[in-house]
Amino acid sequence: MRTYLCFINYAVFCIYLNLSPKWLGVFLKNILVTGGAGFIGSHTVLCLLNGGFNVSVVDNLCNSSFESITRVESISKKTVVRHCIDITDDVALANLFQSGSFDVVVHFAGLKAVGESVSKPVEYYNSNVYGTLCLLRQMIDFDVKKLVFSSSATVYGEDAPTPYVETLPRGVTVNPYASSKAMSERLFEDFCIAQPDMSVSLLRYFNPIGAHSSGLIGENPLGVPNNLMPFMAQVAAGTRERLSVFGGDYPTPDGTCRRDYLHVMDLADGHVKALASLETPGCKVFNFGTGNPHSVLEMIHAFESVTGCVIPYDIVGRRNGDLAEFWADPTKAKNELDWVATRSVEEMIIDTWNWQILNPKGYEI
Repeated sequence: MRTYLCFINYAVFCIYLNLSPKWLGVFLKNILVTGGAGFIGSHTVLCLLNGGFNVSVVDNLCNSSFESITRVESISKKTVVRHCIDITDDVALANLFQSGSFDVVVHFAGLKAVGESVSKPVEYYNSNVYGTLCLLRQMIDFDVKKLVFSSSATVYGEDAPTPYVETLPRGVTVNPYASSKAMSERLFEDFCIAQPDMSVSLLRYFNPIGAHSSGLIGENPLGVPNNLMPFMAQVAAGTRERLSVFGGDYPTPDGTCRRDYLHVMDLADGHVKALASLETPGCKVFNFGTGNPHSVLEMIHAFESVTGCVIPYDIVGRRNGDLAEFWADPTKAKNELDWVATRSVEEMIIDTWNWQILNPKGYEI
């Protein structure tokens, strides 16, 4: 009788959270999040905690801080187990898997700056490809068979038609960052062939921006930001003098690159929804984007309109590895995961600016 009542209470709780019945198989599991102290990782950890999962975070802190996790705990009123480990360290990673009992891995760990990858290819292949291989070895050894991977739309390559659809093949990648993601995807696909009971979801997402609405967690680049939104916010705040717009002669309506920007909280919610796809074995692919591209100049004008700040900028030469434009067809994620990006560009800017104002030095105390 007690077991029956517990199940009823549990089912009611799932309905309250608007969770579909397939969630019953993955709810309240132990999740290992690699790179969990980073921008997307920390927001996803928050969503996982709010969803009732038990979360452990691994991060080498090369471009992040555990202060983000401390703030996630403050928002959620829940605790996170944290480990300062580089996933390329086989011994430390093996000890972690031996000491824990993980049902699912959400894999963010890796380097992510397109421009930097062109000048530092060895570092990118070591971190993103070899690190993924090290992680897979431990998953095999410790019989962990479910994984969500933080991939990228850049794997579609320079010749892919827009909008990108999951049925397109991986294309010819134009920078080491994109190549490292494509190689990692192939590793997971081969792994699933060799291990038929393995389940992997490859999440190809586009350009996440924004921050949590509390202003407690957000994007915290160390040094000069590589992404448009944090750089623009720092210019608006007076931390930096001017914004460099890389290329004004692309074959786009205003000559600047167009990207599919989505709110990081929408993206984080998507990672939680993707866990349901792990109930069936095999390797699946999902696009996470809005399906609506915006140019760099459009984003500058939107930022100025929302915040009232003027963003001085210079149009400079193109950046190595950049594509003119790309955006998602997110239909598959909507149909199979019940995931849709709901937050507007204005909300992305408001939350970014709120984070910048409240944290002018990022996570620095």
